[in-house]
Amino acid sequence: MELRDIEIFLTLAEELHFSRTAERLHITQARVSQAIKKQERSIGAALFERSSRQVRLTPLGERLHRDLSAGYRQILQGIDDARKAASGVSGTLTLGTIGPHSLAFGDIVDLFETRHPGVRLQHREIPPPSPLDLLRSGEVDVAVLWLPIREPDLTVGPVLSASPVLLMVAATHPYAGRESICLEDLGDCVVVQGQRIPQYLEETFNPYHTPAGRPVRRGPKISTWQEALTVVASGQAVAGVTADIADFYPWPGLAFVPIRDAPPSQWALVWRTAAENPLIQAFVRAAADIAAATDRPSAKTHDRR
Repeated sequence: MELRDIEIFLTLAEELHFSRTAERLHITQARVSQAIKKQERSIGAALFERSSRQVRLTPLGERLHRDLSAGYRQILQGIDDARKAASGVSGTLTLGTIGPHSLAFGDIVDLFETRHPGVRLQHREIPPPSPLDLLRSGEVDVAVLWLPIREPDLTVGPVLSASPVLLMVAATHPYAGRESICLEDLGDCVVVQGQRIPQYLEETFNPYHTPAGRPVRRGPKISTWQEALTVVASGQAVAGVTADIADFYPWPGLAFVPIRDAPPSQWALVWRTAAENPLIQAFVRAAADIAAATDRPSAKTHDRR
């Protein structure tokens, strides 16, 4: 009995309906009837009782169904295991993203999952005030973070996006009605503080000094993105953000003002160098292929200088 004929028999035993079996297997009803008749001739007895009103298994058919079901599942599992082994990639990969980026890179996720159906991809949200913690603890395998990253234990992969930098302020802030500001204007502001974040990484969005050297005052320390939104909306501080934040968080109490002389922020894949494995490599390849096929800024790997 061929594997396809076994599948037809098992499906008909579940459906007890020739038409539904054909639809489920995407074959003709005649093919179903043909396969069952062939099996019954080979065995020498009827497997199904057919009438104008119903189809049901004979006692022999019920016995054959019990015997074949477990074996058929084992065969399918063996084929699936072999396919996964051939791809060299299996297991669970945890991707860490900030804010709306879990939605922004859906095409990369789709390509990765299409290439590696045996991999379980799970998501974790990275708190911007402590962007490296989950990577360092191993709770995240690969993260989407803003550049630069100058950590000797971390590898920086393909750049996925570049975005203008805006200043997120309360709707009542004096800058809220402006068309744009410049970095020098931050000298008159109080900006939020991160918790555990390298100073060079914090300065990408919230500089410590203006271009003229004036200090930029620090305000409340925040530990989550939600806290940042609340602190800014209440007027306690301001925060530099990427332009896509304005699209995803249009709170009534917030306003977003372009910083015209701020360089665009770049976002890239980052992972612990010592923890690199085939899963991470496969995800990086998917990201690089998407970047190369679209208008994203780069598909090249950046160094850690």
